[in-house]
Amino acid sequence: MNSNDKIFVAGGTGKTGRRVVERLQRLGVPFRVGSRNAQPAFNWEDSTTWPAALEGITKVYVAYSPDIAVPGAPEIVQAFFKRAIEAGVQKLVLLSGRGEEEAERAEQMLKAFDIDWTILRCSFFSQNFDEGFFLEPILAGEVALPVRPVPEPFVDVEDVADVAVAALTLPGHSRKLYELTGPRALTFADAVAKIAKATGREIRYVSITPQEYRAAMLDAQVPAEIVDLVLYLFDTVLDGRNTPIADGVQQALGRPASDFSKYVQRIAASGVWGN
Repeated sequence: MNSNDKIFVAGGTGKTGRRVVERLQRLGVPFRVGSRNAQPAFNWEDSTTWPAALEGITKVYVAYSPDIAVPGAPEIVQAFFKRAIEAGVQKLVLLSGRGEEEAERAEQMLKAFDIDWTILRCSFFSQNFDEGFFLEPILAGEVALPVRPVPEPFVDVEDVADVAVAALTLPGHSRKLYELTGPRALTFADAVAKIAKATGREIRYVSITPQEYRAAMLDAQVPAEIVDLVLYLFDTVLDGRNTPIADGVQQALGRPASDFSKYVQRIAASGVWGN
């Protein structure tokens, strides 16, 4: 990494972004956090905030919020790629989603630009069980989801952040697409059972219809657009297409991906899930 480089972390307070920031901080690498509350502020929905956020930046980690699978997201990130390149950015690292049509469109848009890039195409995050929309149901003792009984190779976000930082700071990752998964696939019922065993709590997994899930989420005052996104992921992406294991973590870091059981042990020990 060049001593004059400065990294912008778009989505710097999200699941992957804040972990990327923590690692850059430990490495002593200059960075700027991209968020609505940062100075200068950064807002994906307001392109007038982009120039100030990108000033003096040479590399960018792109984590679109709420999710790159959202309709219209590719066009927004494409515009951001263009603005970043015009601002002098030389490297873009894109967080993408495995099996997501909109995400793959965004990937193709990035590849079309004459710039160095790395793409992190991720499976379902393990951390959705302790930092996302599954935490409250786990604490309540019942996880009810409209998910087919197909296995998913959940990926540890710590691995994703390690790969992102390697791509931003080390040579050897130019124009590479890494498919990031865990080392084995589990059904959601299996995952919940592992959490229950690790915590010593009774946590039930219940299969429900998409209509029942939508009604429950809307009753809980979850925004409709988030409910639509989650149902899209459950119905389309989690249909078995992503069950095969990929070796992107091994390719990028020279070590195996972290197992879901290790993630569960770590989070259970923190007390987040109760005991």
